[in-house]
Amino acid sequence: MKNPKLLFAVLFFILILFFHCAPKDQKNDIPIRLTALNSMQRVLDGEPISGKSSVEIKAARNEYEAFQLVISAGEYNHLQNVKVEISDLEGDNGKIAKGNIEMFRTENVHIRNSSPRADFESGLFPDPLLPFIDPLSGDSIIQYQRKETPSGRKYIGAKYSAYPINLFPGQYCTIWVDVYIPKNTNAGTYTGSLKVTADENISSIIPISLKVWNFTLPDVATHRTHLGHFSLIAKVWGIDSHSERFQDIELQFCKELAKHRVNPPIPHSLLPQVNDDGSLTIIPEKHEKLKMYIEETHLVDFEVSRTKFMTNTSNSSSPTPENQTDPIAIEKSKRYYREMYQYLKENGWEERAYLYLIDEPNSVKDYNQVINLAKVAMEAAPDLKRLVVEQTYKHDPSWPDLDSSIDIWCPLFGFIDRKSIQDKIANGDEVWSYTALVQPAPPYHPEYEKLKDKNPPYWHIDRPLIMYRIPTWLNRQYDINGLLYWTTAGWYDDKGPWLAPALAHYGEGGMGHTTARYYNGGGILLYPGLEAGFDGPVTSIRLKNIREGLEDYEYFAILEKEGYGDFVKEMVDEICPEWWDFTQDPETLLKVREQLAMKIESLKK
Repeated sequence: MKNPKLLFAVLFFILILFFHCAPKDQKNDIPIRLTALNSMQRVLDGEPISGKSSVEIKAARNEYEAFQLVISAGEYNHLQNVKVEISDLEGDNGKIAKGNIEMFRTENVHIRNSSPRADFESGLFPDPLLPFIDPLSGDSIIQYQRKETPSGRKYIGAKYSAYPINLFPGQYCTIWVDVYIPKNTNAGTYTGSLKVTADENISSIIPISLKVWNFTLPDVATHRTHLGHFSLIAKVWGIDSHSERFQDIELQFCKELAKHRVNPPIPHSLLPQVNDDGSLTIIPEKHEKLKMYIEETHLVDFEVSRTKFMTNTSNSSSPTPENQTDPIAIEKSKRYYREMYQYLKENGWEERAYLYLIDEPNSVKDYNQVINLAKVAMEAAPDLKRLVVEQTYKHDPSWPDLDSSIDIWCPLFGFIDRKSIQDKIANGDEVWSYTALVQPAPPYHPEYEKLKDKNPPYWHIDRPLIMYRIPTWLNRQYDINGLLYWTTAGWYDDKGPWLAPALAHYGEGGMGHTTARYYNGGGILLYPGLEAGFDGPVTSIRLKNIREGLEDYEYFAILEKEGYGDFVKEMVDEICPEWWDFTQDPETLLKVREQLAMKIESLKK
């Protein structure tokens, strides 16, 4: 070409066309990036996204197995109206229909003040899991919108919803996926995919591989649990606690716990009527509803409500109530416990029933109160087990001995002591564990000097997710068979947990100033679905990991029943040889879990 300027113009035009028409899968220009995470990983703001390009999960029958998918927009792409769709999972011997798979979009909550001894700085943390469809009706959730009414403007629909998903360049969101393996599923490998689409015909697919092991988890949980009640539903929803709507919402919360292998509380509306003289009236309609509730939720532990005729308190600053020694109140209480235990026995529910006698006795007066309350229950129903939230050694050596008053001891995570636990179990008692606030070993712990600077797995949002899965492994290490938490719905802040997901404790600081300590997510494992567009609970990533740990415990139980307790102990030792020494690596835990599964499978051959 004789004209160099024309030649240059042509070359420049070709170069422009090349860059504009280059394939979208080139580095730094992929419109939708998909990254798979396991259930214990979490992407925090400012951190790199580290995961896999495919999903590989493994589970037994009658088990949930979860994974997460991070959807990232390319550096130059604005993704609008993002949709997610999962396929059936198909194998040589059948398929797992996508109706057994649930998907949620994670929502961030803002942690403004770090919990004591937190692992992470304050900021945004993914925790609530927003459903893509209304879990009650199966319909799409109405998005938050303003509506004109005769009385003026008002807002309807969900303030927090899974859709719409719109991602600006470089942004991401995370999808939580629960895969349930039905009990009639054949063992083998099942494959499928998850497809993500956006406007302008942009899409991306990630492959899924599920290995189903050749054994089945039981319906009824082996590990015992008590995670509190739902009294705050009435306040948050603004309804009467005796209303039918309250009972319907409470039932949804109970079913959600049961779905996560957590023993749900028994709604008071289903229990026998307690008369003024302590006797019970069994209303046939309520009784039938209770039987159905126990069957549907696979209820394993039946908590007997405390007597209403005597004051059950561990508040050491309050005087002992006069009616504590009132013979009429005592006789009413005895009649109540006697008739309640007889009711349980007639229905075959007495074996794992227990009376939550008192909470955290912390003074001589409290210890004596445990003894007095236990005496009343023992005289009325000697076979009804009594649970007290107390460590397995005395708060003070000079205080009274509680051995004859307690059947189930429940020490804080930080108060665990192997030797005294073994002594209680050898004496025929049970031991549970529980956590609250941030409580390390107390000065009266038998090994305080050794443990005073160590931390158990505290339960807060600004801590690693493995903290929620590891307690059942720790419990197995110490032959502990129960887990207690005071509530999953502790929505005490008037702003609500969506905006203020912290339990704040106030106390006097230096120079007489009032100070606050924030326990982020403390007592909050469920969020109220009122602001998510439905009358029920919104679950959390943390509750999902508690479920995973409870399922792990079933692997222990299956092997122990077959006589392989030593093998279980060997595997547990790899994860947590001591209460204050446990892995924080999710991959390590998953590999040991697989070894447990392979051992179970070998017994089938």
